[in-house]
Amino acid sequence: MRLTNITAAWILGASLALPAWTQEPEAKEATLEQEAAAEEAAPAINFDYQTGDIVLPNKVATLHLGDKYRYLTPSDTSRLLQIWGNPPDDSTQGAIVSAEVDLFSDTAWAVFLTYTDDGHVDDSDAREIDYEELLETMKEGVKSGNEQRKKLGYPTMELVGWAEPPHYDEGAKKLYWAKEIKSNEGFRSLNYDVRVLGREGVLSMEAVAPMELLAQVREDMKPLQTITEFNEGYRYADFNSKTDRMAEYGLGALIAGAAATKLGLFAKLGAFLLAFKKVIFAAVIGLFALLGKLLGKKKDEAA
Repeated sequence: MRLTNITAAWILGASLALPAWTQEPEAKEATLEQEAAAEEAAPAINFDYQTGDIVLPNKVATLHLGDKYRYLTPSDTSRLLQIWGNPPDDSTQGAIVSAEVDLFSDTAWAVFLTYTDDGHVDDSDAREIDYEELLETMKEGVKSGNEQRKKLGYPTMELVGWAEPPHYDEGAKKLYWAKEIKSNEGFRSLNYDVRVLGREGVLSMEAVAPMELLAQVREDMKPLQTITEFNEGYRYADFNSKTDRMAEYGLGALIAGAAATKLGLFAKLGAFLLAFKKVIFAAVIGLFALLGKLLGKKKDEAA
């Protein structure tokens, strides 16, 4: 697979020069020569794509992908993150990519899989959540995290709103929603989330993509909401109140960023992914205070 000039430069650790069309003729020629040399020197990247029925590494769930989607193992997912300019990460359960997506293009996107075993999530608050009120609280949480992001050298963020309002499928025990996030540098990011509730924890499917791909991501995520299921013994209905523990949060906290300290991938990435000059991030930093409020509220209600 032929890599783009930008990809080659990222892999080789080279500094990206100004686009050739902005330069004087001599500088333009030199830049083109440098880009050609970098592209020629870039090593071939081959991923071990898998299709069909995929049992996740932790054995708790199975993906029924068919041939429209492809699965990347955790090791290949870590390699992909590094190619996109992120630190390596071995805590995922892999990633799902559309068979039609070129992972080396500047419009690449993927669905990252993580699993948290914080206990059985009570979904009894599903019909009581005021999603607009929750959104306003989340916006404040993102704002409060901007100072920390500045210290870490990351762009500040603004949660613009729902790209798709939250919806809970009580029968399938699946929760999904999408957020639009904007950085102070003008980048607009789409976070499209699916949470599948299980006996002992939650499987997270998070798509990160440029905002302009909303229509495509929305269309591709619809079938992904149905192809994931927990294996026997790990399903939501398998919960045993006498032996299994309950999670300390409900659905509202899942949407706001519950268990942010244990999500691993997005916490480690400093709450965003950087891909080909496009900031693609998950709004996690700044939500720890919000999470504390939600957990405190839940404990007060239980008292």
